[in-house]
Amino acid sequence: MSDQHQQPIDPYRHLDFVLNPNGTLTRSRHIPTTPPSSDPTLAVLTKDITINAHNNTWLRLFLPQTALTSDPERQKLPLIIFFHGSGFVVSSAASTMFHLFCSAMASAVPAVVASVEYRLAPEHRLPAAYDDAVEALEFVRSSQEEWLKKHADIGNCYIMGNSAGATIAYIAGLRVTDTVRDLEPLKIQGLILRQVFFGGVQRCGSEVRLENDEVLPLSVADLLWELALPVGAARDHEYANPRAEKWVGKLERVRDLGWRVLVSGNGGDPLIDREKELVEILKEKGVEVVSDFEEEGSHGVEYRNESKATKFIEVVKNFVSYSDV
Repeated sequence: MSDQHQQPIDPYRHLDFVLNPNGTLTRSRHIPTTPPSSDPTLAVLTKDITINAHNNTWLRLFLPQTALTSDPERQKLPLIIFFHGSGFVVSSAASTMFHLFCSAMASAVPAVVASVEYRLAPEHRLPAAYDDAVEALEFVRSSQEEWLKKHADIGNCYIMGNSAGATIAYIAGLRVTDTVRDLEPLKIQGLILRQVFFGGVQRCGSEVRLENDEVLPLSVADLLWELALPVGAARDHEYANPRAEKWVGKLERVRDLGWRVLVSGNGGDPLIDREKELVEILKEKGVEVVSDFEEEGSHGVEYRNESKATKFIEVVKNFVSYSDV
């Protein structure tokens, strides 16, 4: 352990980043992508639809083939609006690991999944991603897209994300608590937060314990927040810290709306203590919480371990409820 502390992890090297003088980022690591497909041999069909051409934001829709052979008037599928992770700074709704996960989830739950392509930092610092998330909800509410109209029960909607995507899901959800009537007929039933990425100036126990974690070392998490937050902002900023009064003050509204919240994490993730703290904050405010914590597993384990992905998707399936249409 002492040797590790003598050799601090260089976050730029760890991530293959170069910060340019104009504030943009050169991302050298190749992240595989997958195009949408209407191949009828696939269990899940996919298509991309534009949200905001100016901001280059869009949705990747995932539709189980079974939806095409069932009576859509009898049973529409729940809608899961999904936000990918990667620290607000890299990846895409088209990234293969997120594409495969959303496809597996759409098939297994089953559900219509709408994975959101949002703007990345530092070129677009927060709250850009949060703004894009709210715009995505508004887009879905009024969309005439066939898959959404015919097969998605938008009155049975869940906002979901992993890592930074879970942070986006959480804050976007809280932001619309006061304007939910404006989103109708879209109705949010719950939030699904997988390994949610929060920050704070005061270190939590798991951050200290797992300072040199192979997947998400503390120096990397700090850099991601530095790149994502407004220039000069600390990690106690309301965009990073769930204890900010702006968000805590909205939790009674979450309770009154009857939203349920699933919080899922793993003991080998430096973020685990912040996730457990979130559960306590939610419970203090009377929000219905479902906890899914495992001792084993690192940050993003479901994208590297198929059995872990299958297990978590089963948790999501049990959390999502169906309603007759």
